Amino acid sequence: MKKPSSLIDVARRAKVNISTVSRTINQTGKIGAETQARVMKAMRELGYKPNRVARRLRARDASTHLLGLIIPNIQNIFFADLARGVEDVAYKNNYAVLLCNYDEDEAKERFYLDVLQSESVDGIILPPIHETDPAVLQVVRNGTPVVCVDRSLSSGNLDKVEVDNHTGALKAVEHIIAKGHRRIGLIGGPADSSTGRERLRGYKDAHAKAGLPLKPELMRFGDYKQDSGETIAQELLTLPDPPTALFVCNGLMTAGALETIAALGLKIPKQIALVGFDELLLADVFNPPLTLVRQPAYEVGKSAAELLLKRIEDPARPATSLKLLPELIIRKSC
Repeated sequence: MKKPSSLIDVARRAKVNISTVSRTINQTGKIGAETQARVMKAMRELGYKPNRVARRLRARDASTHLLGLIIPNIQNIFFADLARGVEDVAYKNNYAVLLCNYDEDEAKERFYLDVLQSESVDGIILPPIHETDPAVLQVVRNGTPVVCVDRSLSSGNLDKVEVDNHTGALKAVEHIIAKGHRRIGLIGGPADSSTGRERLRGYKDAHAKAGLPLKPELMRFGDYKQDSGETIAQELLTLPDPPTALFVCNGLMTAGALETIAALGLKIPKQIALVGFDELLLADVFNPPLTLVRQPAYEVGKSAAELLLKRIEDPARPATSLKLLPELIIRKSC
C-alpha cells in the first residue's frame, strides 16, 4: 500500500520550505500568489489531504502546547542534561517537547526549524549553529518565540541562557599552570561560536596572568565533534616539542583526545595531563579520574524553558540574558 504523502513531500515537490506549505494551508502570513499556486499544484499531484482537525487546533490564536528543542547532539552529556531540564519544566506546565538533533549541520538545523514551525510549536529553544544564524533570525521574524542556550546570536534581541565560558576556561588553565605546565595544548571550538571564542579568551587570559607567552603551534581548533578531538590531539602530541598538558574545549572532543592518548600509549597525567570542558559520562571512574569543567546543564535547560514560557505568555516583555557559573572539578588527570 502506498504511503500517504506528507507535508515534507509537498514542500519538496513545490521547492519551498515546509513552513511555506503550512502557511499556505492555514492561510497565515504573506505568501505570493505564484508560490501558493505551486504549493496547491504539488498537493493535488501528490493527493495530499490536510488534517482538518489539526488545522483547526493549530489556528493562529490557539496553543499547541508543544515546545521545540533543537540541539547539536543528544550523545553529548551537556545537551542530554539540558534537554532533561527543558522537559521537566515543560511537563509541569502541561507542555510536550519535540526534540531534534542537528549535528552541527546548517541544512539540518534549517530543516528542523521549518518542521517545528509547520507543527505550530509555541516556541523553540536552541543553540544557534553560529553567531549570525539567518535561519534562527527568520524564525523570530515569523513571530515564533525563541530562546538561545549555550551560544548566542550577534544580532536580534533574544532571551538567552549561557554558561560563563570565559571564567570556566580561565579557572581550568590556571589550574594547569599551577601544576607546573608551561606548554599547554589547546583543542578549541569553532571560531564562529560564542562558546569557542569565550573559552579561547579564558585560555589566553590565563597565560597573560601568569606571564606566559602564547605558542600558536599549540593552539588548534575543532568542530566540537569527537573525530576532531582525536585528530587534533594526534597533531599536537606528535609535534617535535609536544605539549605537556591539554585543555580540551568540549566533552566529545575530550573523548576523542582520550582515544588518541590511549593509541599513543601515553600515561595520564605522568606523560600528558588533561583538563576538559564539559562533564563526561563515567569521568569520575575513568583511570585516572578526569579533571573537568562541569557546566550546570540541567539548570541551563530549566532556565531556558522558564524564559520561553514567560515569552509565550508575554511576547512584548524585555529580553532576558542569564549567565550561569561552571565549576572546576579537580580529579587526577591534572
